Order: sequence, then structure tokens, then C-alpha cells
Amino acid sequence: MRLGTLGASITAWAGAVLSSLCCLLPLAVILLGLGSGAFMAVTMQHRWLLIPAGVLGVATGFALYVRERRRCAALACRMAGSRLTLALLIAAAVVVTSAVLLDRFPDLTSELLAQMMTTTDSHSGHDMGRLR
Repeated sequence: MRLGTLGASITAWAGAVLSSLCCLLPLAVILLGLGSGAFMAVTMQHRWLLIPAGVLGVATGFALYVRERRRCAALACRMAGSRLTLALLIAAAVVVTSAVLLDRFPDLTSELLAQMMTTTDSHSGHDMGRLR
């Protein structure tokens, strides 16, 4: 695998991780029961930096991927790992898009979280709504 192809994947995933730190990671941590409100409060304060960094990282990853594809097409060579790299870029774009949507639509986020918590409680055998 060429360095350019690997660079596109790493750049896109670094961007996706940065972007998801403010929105998806706290949500996952809360759903898993591992986190606290303090962790969420700290990461949410920096969403103005993390989300643009994620978008920029994924966009840079796609730009590097396209540049490498064009270079390989011009040299009539085969691009190593192109399917895997493209799949990782698309997955990173989905993560970043989810983070942006969850940040831009807080009402949807709270409804989604409430629905997930209700589903989690009903599957775990806890019935918080009814006294026995």
C-alpha cells in the first residue's frame, strides 16, 4: 500500500475521530454506562473546534484519495488498497455527518437518546415506569 493511499485513510479517520469526540463519543459512553456528565460537558465545550477539524480531515482524506487515483491512472498503475481506503473514507464521512447532524439538531439528539435509553431499560429487565 502506497503512502498516499494510507495517508488518505489516516487523515480521514483522524478527522472522523476528532469530529465524533464532541457528539458521538459522549452519547456512546452514556449508553454504555461508562461516563459522566463532566466528560460530556468538557467535550461539548470544544465542539466549535472538533467538528470543523473532522470535516476538514475527511475532506482532506478524500482529496488525497482522488489525487492518488489520478496519479495511478496517469501512470497506468494499480492503486493498492483502493477499495479498503474508499470504504474507510465513506465510513469516516458517515461518522462526521452523524456528528454534524447530532450537533445541529439537538431536539432530534435528545429524542434519540431518550428512545435508546428506554429501549435499553426494557431489554435489561428494568421497569422504571411501574412500581411493584
